[in-house]
Parts: sequence; structure tokens; C-alpha cells
Amino acid sequence: MRNHHKEKHMRIAQVAPLYESVPPKLYGGSERVVFYLTEELVNMGYEVTLFASGDSQTKARLIPICPHALRLDKNCRDPLIWHFYMLEEVFKKPKLFDVIHFHIEYLHLPLATRYNIPFITTIHGRLDLPEYVPFFRKFKDVPFVSISYSQRKGLPWLNWQATVYHGLPKDLYKFYPEKGKYLAFLGRISPEKRPDRAIEIAEKFGMKLKIAAKVDKADEVYFKEVIKPMLKSPWVEFIGEIGEKEKNEFLGNAYALVFPIDWPEPFGLVMIESLACGTPVVAWNCGSVPEIIKDGKTGFIVDNIDSAVRALDKITNINRYVCRKEFEEKFTARRMAEEYLHIYQRITKTEILLKVG
Repeated sequence: MRNHHKEKHMRIAQVAPLYESVPPKLYGGSERVVFYLTEELVNMGYEVTLFASGDSQTKARLIPICPHALRLDKNCRDPLIWHFYMLEEVFKKPKLFDVIHFHIEYLHLPLATRYNIPFITTIHGRLDLPEYVPFFRKFKDVPFVSISYSQRKGLPWLNWQATVYHGLPKDLYKFYPEKGKYLAFLGRISPEKRPDRAIEIAEKFGMKLKIAAKVDKADEVYFKEVIKPMLKSPWVEFIGEIGEKEKNEFLGNAYALVFPIDWPEPFGLVMIESLACGTPVVAWNCGSVPEIIKDGKTGFIVDNIDSAVRALDKITNINRYVCRKEFEEKFTARRMAEEYLHIYQRITKTEILLKVG
């Protein structure tokens, strides 16, 4: 007999990276996705345990690993050791969980495959690095989930169970029906995110560009040598790193989000954040972009500065309600959680009755 009782006793572990808290205080991709997924599963009535940094906040049962998120912890010089400490905690009592969902790229694979326990791995980063090939070949039969189809290109032969697009809570971002008067750039200041392109586009189009971005240690030289001199432009306003609360206003009040990336972006959360606010996106044809943005419907996909400027001219043809509708139909946390539940169900061979609602 199929019943809720059996379903609700599915015990799910989520294993998060420790670089940011869950949810992150400021910028942080993977940890935010883990947060939305965890909270949504709890809202749906599942028993969820979250392994994360001690300053994380969740409705799930939290097993704190390190006292603070490692990126903001000045005293932590070896972040890897905390991740191995976490794995030791996870595998101390593996039978406590019906399924373990790892979000820490590949660190757990040698251990997880030695325990007879259902687990899945969502890879959050790029997979096109040549050094990944020999390692992942050893684990090619393990179940993986991609966050876009383009992400798989580096390792197409892995045992891909599904592609699950990231989702945000439906009410996280408020819809802004009116188009704004500035261009938005949100994310990291790094060579692959190409803020220099964004600045050039703003100057050619003749509209102010507001940059809300963090500068990681690894990108400090790039920031100082390439971007800082460009910030003198009268068309640019540099805001720095912003958190969740400010983001809605920042994106919602924009004329368009400029996403001029120069790398195989595995997903790009900022694109769906923008759509949730109703703000169209002008993005380079790289990585997951053509999977997330509908050219001519929710923004424009371009491949050079001039085509980006021409696209901005046509932004007035994009209906902001259509952008919001696309978000609600394809990119909510509920949809993400339901898709993951189907995968958990498949790999645990347990019959789960999905609660609709």
C-alpha cells in the first residue's frame, strides 16, 4: 500500500561545501542552492539532515562541522581538512540516511563508493578541465546530476541521472513591472565573468552600468590592473558585494542584466534571479546561457560587444511579465526539489508518493 507514512520517513542528508554558510551571508552559489533545496524538502515534510558550517541556519537538522564559513574565517589556512573532517562525520553512521546528496564536487567519491549506501552527486562547477578525466573515469558508474546539459560536455560518459536546473523560492524576489534606467552587472570580478565587456557595452550604449560584485583573493591582480582603471568611466558605478536583501532591488530596478561571460558557465544563478524580478538578460552564447535564456523572449543571446549594444536597443520589445512567468514555470525551488526527489526515489528504489501542492 502506498502511503505518506513511508514517504515521509525518507531520511535525506545534504552535504554542503564549507566555504560559505548555508545560506551564504553574501555571495555564494552552491551553498545557496543547497539551502533552497534543503528548506523546500523540509517544507514538503521530509526528514533532512544538513552537514554545513556552524553558522548555517536551516529548518533541517544541522550537523555543524567548522564554527564559521571558511571564506570569512581569517584563521583557516587549510579548508580541505574541514571537508575531510565532514566526510568522517557523514560516514560515521551511514545507515542513518536513506540517501546522501553531495554538493562538494569530487572529494567524497573515493569514500562514498566504499560504502553500500545510495548517494548522488550534484556537480556545481565546470567539468572541462583535462585533469578531471582520469579521476572521474574511476567513478564513471556512480550516479551524477548536472545543473545544465552544457556542463556535461567535458565528461559526457559519466553516469548522468538527470539535469536539474537550479531553483529559487517563488516569493524570494518581487516582480518589478517597470523597466529601469541602468544596466546591472552582478557576480564576481574575474576574467571569466568579463566585467570589462560590461563596461564597454555601457559606454557604447550610453547608459550607466552598476556593478555589484565581490573580488576574490585570486582575482585581486585582475581587479587592480584591468578593472580598477576602467571604473573611472563616468558610465560606471561600483557598488561592491551585496547580499540577498539588496539584490532584489538592484536587479528589479535595472533596464537589463548584462552577463558577458567568457567561460563555460555551468548554470549562472544571476540569470534566473534577474528573470524572477522581470528584468531581461543580455548574455554571451557560452555554457548554459542558451538553456536558461530564450533569445528574443526573456532577453538576447549575443557574441560580441556590438551585438550586445544592438540587443539593448531592442530590450523594450521584451515583456517583463514573460520573464517572470518563465521563472515561475521553470526555475522555482519547488520544481528543483521535486526533480531531486524523483532521483532519490530512483536510486533508493523506494516508492515515494510526491506530495503535490
